[in-house]
Amino acid sequence: MTDAAPEPDEETLAFAAKVFAAAREGDVGTLGPLLDAGLPADLSNDKGDTLLMLASYHGHEALTERLLKAGADPAIANDRGQTPLAGAAFKGETAIARLLLDHGAPVEDGGPGGKPPLTIAAMFDRVEILDLLIERGADPQKPGPDGSTALGAARAMGAEKAAAFLEAKLG
Repeated sequence: MTDAAPEPDEETLAFAAKVFAAAREGDVGTLGPLLDAGLPADLSNDKGDTLLMLASYHGHEALTERLLKAGADPAIANDRGQTPLAGAAFKGETAIARLLLDHGAPVEDGGPGGKPPLTIAAMFDRVEILDLLIERGADPQKPGPDGSTALGAARAMGAEKAAAFLEAKLG
């Protein structure tokens, strides 16, 4: 039988809250020195959101880049199966999607059970991200875990620009 991990004290909890708030706020000034001092770049909260997931989802390009350079893994999914790339697709963050792809984010992986980034971009009419993902190798005809394609998802959500873009791509 193994011993249970000790409960964190108030000081540790306050530090963790500060770190995750800094990621959500894009605070490179706070997180940069902590990363340099050994803070794990893939630190995650109780929902499985890594610092990278929080920074990229909230549109903080400079912090996203800093975390990636510190070794953050862009393929780590949170507890809901969402990857940072899927979050960037949802939010329409093209520059962040490009950064994540440049640092090895799998173009078609939405995480365990998660929708692929292409499907998410299609659902929310993110044509610029659709174009980027297809350019980087995403297959617009590949069905996601639920069997739907990006075009089917765009149509179901009424994402007219994305549907037209995908129809033109599929010729």
